Amino acid sequence: MVIVDENDVVIDQPPPHGAIGMSTAYRISDVAPKRNMEFRKRSLHVGAQIGEHIISHDEVYYVVSGNGVVISDGEEAALSEGMAAYLYTGANVGIRQVGDEPLMLIISYPLAARKE
Repeated sequence: MVIVDENDVVIDQPPPHGAIGMSTAYRISDVAPKRNMEFRKRSLHVGAQIGEHIISHDEVYYVVSGNGVVISDGEEAALSEGMAAYLYTGANVGIRQVGDEPLMLIISYPLAARKE
């Protein structure tokens, strides 16, 4: 078992896949040795976005607060607090913050199998 305080793993950085705007990342699963999944909280600041990228695994974006627009293979959908986007392997995906407040997300996906 690993217990993680998000305050110990927080960093301000440009969002991945294009560095569009700024974000606050809570790299929660980074401190878990031998993990099989990624679990992160990320706040996309006003105007920021995770650029479109092809995913090699299923991935979930869960909205904690704020508003965003998720993109998957050219299709866009609005997301708000309490909504989740389940994205499939091979899709070209991204998400952008919209509105006046940051978009707070939980992002989770499996990692490649480890060779033991």
